[in-house]
Amino acid sequence: MSSIDLAVIGGSGLYKFPGLENTARHAVDTPYGSASGDVVIGDFAGKRVAFLARHGESHSLPPHRVNYRANLWALHSLGARKVIGVNAVGGIRADMGPRVIVVPDQVIDYTHGRYSSFCDVDGAEVKHIDFSEPYTESLRQILLTAAAKAGIAVIAGGCYGATQGPRLETRAEIARMKRDGCDLVGMTGMPEASLARELELQYACLALVANFAAGCGDEAEISIDEIFAHLAAATAEVPRILAALLES
Repeated sequence: MSSIDLAVIGGSGLYKFPGLENTARHAVDTPYGSASGDVVIGDFAGKRVAFLARHGESHSLPPHRVNYRANLWALHSLGARKVIGVNAVGGIRADMGPRVIVVPDQVIDYTHGRYSSFCDVDGAEVKHIDFSEPYTESLRQILLTAAAKAGIAVIAGGCYGATQGPRLETRAEIARMKRDGCDLVGMTGMPEASLARELELQYACLALVANFAAGCGDEAEISIDEIFAHLAAATAEVPRILAALLES
């Protein structure tokens, strides 16, 4: 099998990778159960790219039911060593409104009950990974440089607060997260990032702001239709950024 230059995990709104050619589908058996679906490997921007839809290609998996361990294991077993996680998020910070794209550098985990480590099986080696910097800085910088090359504005840095979902958060919860230092809120950033670290994968997040979080914008309430319209607009920029990354 050819080596994989980049793996992409698609979030809400990104269920197939536009422009991926000469594709082959791979159903991977993992020690941790089934992944969210087949890993699709093909050619994009002159490189080999693997794509996996985090929620399944029909969005059948809510955030707390995604098998993050199987997903990362499947990509690793197929030869991926660099992974970009594309995540739909809500904006908390004033400059992180709808359609903004962010490359965060920190995360706070508010999730619960998820399998968050490969150590959670009998006989596994216990690893105490260094997670001071949850994203691979070199890959973050490559992503930022690629966005600039593509002429797409992104915000460098910010703290991603990972919540349980699938419901959206209350105004009080967002107010607490803001006090905690969160700039963004999403439901799938963890344990994906820490599992990637356990597998020694390079991992960075491309966060697409679909809406202001509760109490952070001017809207009286959050419209699901508007969320998906904003998300579609931001998602359309992803292939251009990743093409610039691969071409460099």
